Amino acid sequence: MGAVTDDEVIRKRLLIDGDGAGDDRRINVLLKGFTKWCNSPGTPEEGFTQYQRMMGILAQCEFSMGKTLMVYDMNLREMENYEKIYTNIEQNITSAHDKIAECKKEIQRAKRIRKNRQEYDALAKVIQQHPDRHETLKQLEALDKELQQLSRIKENVDAKLELRKKQFHVLLSTIQELQQTLENDDKSDNDENSHESPAQNGE
Repeated sequence: MGAVTDDEVIRKRLLIDGDGAGDDRRINVLLKGFTKWCNSPGTPEEGFTQYQRMMGILAQCEFSMGKTLMVYDMNLREMENYEKIYTNIEQNITSAHDKIAECKKEIQRAKRIRKNRQEYDALAKVIQQHPDRHETLKQLEALDKELQQLSRIKENVDAKLELRKKQFHVLLSTIQELQQTLENDDKSDNDENSHESPAQNGE
């Protein structure tokens, strides 16, 4: 067999020791102490002292187990929280796609309005050549009002489109920041684990 590396030793200790709090060593000490206590022919005072020491070690193991359970419960809650965040992001992305599709429809509508406006301009030129000046002026006034209304509609469409673009950019920025935060959290957790493990092995 080849030489055992430090990483393998650390990995085995973590597998045996849970979060690396020294429980395996405490349990070994507790078992040895219990065996010694059972087989010791010492005085009652010495036996009571050994008993108190074993109870103290047992209390430390129970405390460590309780802490591990709390950490496990916290991790479960964090996973649920992340799942909610991911679901919210997916819903926001779906909503953004819907808004983009709506903006595209508004752009097509604006193009049709522009085309109609060009047709109205051409029609106005024809009307201007009509011999009935009074009727022509009335028609021109009507066309002008309609063109103004179409211009306002186009301006509203352009304003809505610009607002949708800004909202989409804000959504994308939020998603990127959240992803960066999650990556930083994962990296921070990995760094803390890598720094804590050698220090705890020295116990």
